[in-house]
Amino acid sequence: MYLDLDQAWEPGVFGLERLDALAWGPRLRCFAPPDTMEAFIREVAQDLPPFVLYGSGDFHHLTGAFLRKVRSPAFNLIAFDNHPDWDIRPPRWACGGWMNRALELPQVRRAIVWGCGNFELNWPARMFGNRRVEVHAWAERYPHSRFDCVTRDDWRPRFEEFAETLRGQDVYVTVDMDCLRDEDAVTNWESGLFTCGDVAWAIGRLRSCANVIGGDICGAYSPPIYERRLQRFAAEWDHPKMPSRDLPRARVINTASLQTLWPALIS
Repeated sequence: MYLDLDQAWEPGVFGLERLDALAWGPRLRCFAPPDTMEAFIREVAQDLPPFVLYGSGDFHHLTGAFLRKVRSPAFNLIAFDNHPDWDIRPPRWACGGWMNRALELPQVRRAIVWGCGNFELNWPARMFGNRRVEVHAWAERYPHSRFDCVTRDDWRPRFEEFAETLRGQDVYVTVDMDCLRDEDAVTNWESGLFTCGDVAWAIGRLRSCANVIGGDICGAYSPPIYERRLQRFAAEWDHPKMPSRDLPRARVINTASLQTLWPALIS
């Protein structure tokens, strides 16, 4: 299903059923008050199917809501993301801290992020990270990092070893397209180093070892629209300064990558 919050994708993208949630988009973007999130969970999220496509990575905290409806008694959360999204500071429901909402769920065994390449792993930002989140960052971005870094040359065998640790277990997979290189995705955030083929391969490796019981893809570019003044201020302060984006061109590039990612996720 395509959950349309922000028109990041064409309405008929990939032939997916579209759920019009445009009225929710400005209320939820980047962060949302707890009562707003609870209303969204009650009125929208609890009725969504196991696999969901939605908009900008500014909405990645919605994955924390989607996880509430997962029926598995015990599962692992695997994220492909340029950011760890592990910040323990308020607000409670925010795209930069939603991993904490996932780890509050008793059925989540592990939360693992592959492909981080952003400042959150640097001092002092990492002081505010939830250390229960397992991070595999790029050595090309963090040559002296204390985190478990991988390189473009060795990440695939390292991922195969990782996938084996999940053999027979249930996993939920979330993909933020900002984990992809510039050529493969246009987003509202800085880009990572994966190709879309890399991420599709990794999901395939997970499927060969574990049970992929659900997942989502977000991270496509959309022009930001906010409901609240404080929300706009905080979001504009937090976002990197990016060049102007052309939405039709962004859709073309992102849809080309989605044609590789979506079949890998749902097959």
